Amino acid sequence: MKIKSVLENYLFILPAVTIFLIFYIIPFIWVFQLGFYDWNGIDLSKSFVGVANFKEVLVQDPSWWQSVLNAGYITIIALIFQNILAFLLAVACDREIRLKNFYRLVFFIPPVLSEIVVGMAWKFIINDIDGANIVNRMFISMGLSQWAHNWLSDPKTALTTVALVHCWKGFGWGFLIFLAGLQTIPKELYEAARVDGANAWHSFKHITIPMMVPVIALVGILTILGSMQAFVLIMGLVGGEFAGHTSVPVLRILASMQGSSRFGYACTQGIVFGVILMMVSFIQYRFSKKRA
Repeated sequence: MKIKSVLENYLFILPAVTIFLIFYIIPFIWVFQLGFYDWNGIDLSKSFVGVANFKEVLVQDPSWWQSVLNAGYITIIALIFQNILAFLLAVACDREIRLKNFYRLVFFIPPVLSEIVVGMAWKFIINDIDGANIVNRMFISMGLSQWAHNWLSDPKTALTTVALVHCWKGFGWGFLIFLAGLQTIPKELYEAARVDGANAWHSFKHITIPMMVPVIALVGILTILGSMQAFVLIMGLVGGEFAGHTSVPVLRILASMQGSSRFGYACTQGIVFGVILMMVSFIQYRFSKKRA
């Protein structure tokens, strides 16, 4: 009977394990294997090159590391600007204010929109397309013509512009998670703090922040993973250019497959990128755990 019970339990998780094995474990093993070959993605024959692909990615491909730095820049802005904005809005909507349910709905609209649609819409708003640049026209109408600029064409502002649009698109997820975390904090803690003479700032500093550290860590890790892997929004904004000042690792991997048909090298880039994401996420997790 005990063996039968164990088999029944495993039978329930068999579909999930099968899907995970087919769509995650087997492709991961295959990609890791292809990283040691030179393959064009079409022919059945592959040339074994050993660690040559890894050596090229790590040492001989400066454009790859430039794309990693670009993604890191977007991630830093998202961690600072996007998450602080999401947290403050969540704190505001957690209070008893008018139309708070309406605000919750509005703040969650951007994340559910298609990234390519958002990218193309913002490209129309901030870049000169047939003379239509809504932001520049607004500056000119306000007498601030010196602020008018080709935001996506100038290498000095393009990456920052992409990062800010990415923050606008993604802050709703952090807002929703922060709001859920705030609602789990017992209200009795705030009432006891008020009885002891604590003001709003003291309650926020000594109750809200410490209780929200695990949630902040979760949002931070999700922000890192999402921002480092961003590419659809960037394709919508800059037209899918694989190189230059707005290139990111996923676009470089796509360029290796489409441009030079080096699928083995693209697999190597994916492996290195995955290791980078795991290392950064682990460091973030350890730091947050130590702070907690």
